Amino acid sequence: MIGNIKFQNALKKIPQAVPPIWFMRQAGRYHSHYQALRKQHSFEELCKVPELAAEVAWGPIQDFDFDVAILFSDILFPLEALGMGLKYTEEGPRLSFQLDQDSIGKLKPASQVCEFLNFQGQAMGLTRKKLPANKSLIGFVGGIWTLFVYACEGGHSGSLTKTKSQMHLYAQFAEAMYTLHVYTIQKQLDAGAEVVHIFDTAAGELSPAFFQQYLVPTLNKLAHRFPHQLGYYSKGTQAAFLNTELLSAPWTGFGFDHRWDLPQFLRESRSELNVPGFIQGNFDQALLHCSPEDLKKYLSDYIATWKNLTVEQRAGWVSGLGHGILPKTPEAHVHTFITMIRKAFGES
Repeated sequence: MIGNIKFQNALKKIPQAVPPIWFMRQAGRYHSHYQALRKQHSFEELCKVPELAAEVAWGPIQDFDFDVAILFSDILFPLEALGMGLKYTEEGPRLSFQLDQDSIGKLKPASQVCEFLNFQGQAMGLTRKKLPANKSLIGFVGGIWTLFVYACEGGHSGSLTKTKSQMHLYAQFAEAMYTLHVYTIQKQLDAGAEVVHIFDTAAGELSPAFFQQYLVPTLNKLAHRFPHQLGYYSKGTQAAFLNTELLSAPWTGFGFDHRWDLPQFLRESRSELNVPGFIQGNFDQALLHCSPEDLKKYLSDYIATWKNLTVEQRAGWVSGLGHGILPKTPEAHVHTFITMIRKAFGES
């Protein structure tokens, strides 16, 4: 069998004592393995050369024994495919133009540029070959809303006034991005991904009503296109975002940031809302920068809230951080997290 049994149990909501563990951005700037490769190659090379992307994704499995590996790539490459001239600088990603009424006509037809993203499927296939058979592998794409924000703003911080004032462009943009997502999601699944996550980091800047009106229709369209193969993570959202319409689609699970009290949610609301599949999260990633003593205290407190649940109540839990692991996080603290979680729930 290919894949991690704990992760596959989580996808099926099979009760188990010890949760699988993986972190968003677990292959990244904090990690000495990544840093060594980055000295020799640009970020674009690490993403676009499939052999290098597979090497980066394999590093955290080798050094920390995570249960799950994730494709090493970036959510913004579809914008480059559409002709927005993506470049990575010391200050962050830069586009050659920002999206508005005048520039939207510059976007290339999505159906003609899908193959630009083939490097992601190729990297996925090589990563699967490199991984031990008992490790799972997941893929990802960016949320269409988050990509729209990047296209309009050049980033996703602040009040997003430019983006929200241009919602008349969203339907056209979302249609193009849907075409690209269907193509690359299928490529990732064909190459060995067990699940593909949609990372929608800017979704929390919306009201629940706005989220439901503009985002949910396309999200659910994707979920129905790939039933029980897509997960959804949104940063900064609240329980009001988990509406009946969103949850009615065949998702395989959801990720949550550290603002949620997940044990309470699982105890009181999950069955009522009929949340499917896995529940991923959600220790505060910033606490991995504390002193070793404080980290152990905070993590012990966090673990205690989960141990108040029965094994059945926490079925589907995938242990991880609320968001991506931060740069300069001590590697020893990553080991501490993994060791304490596994020991607390009974793995020797």
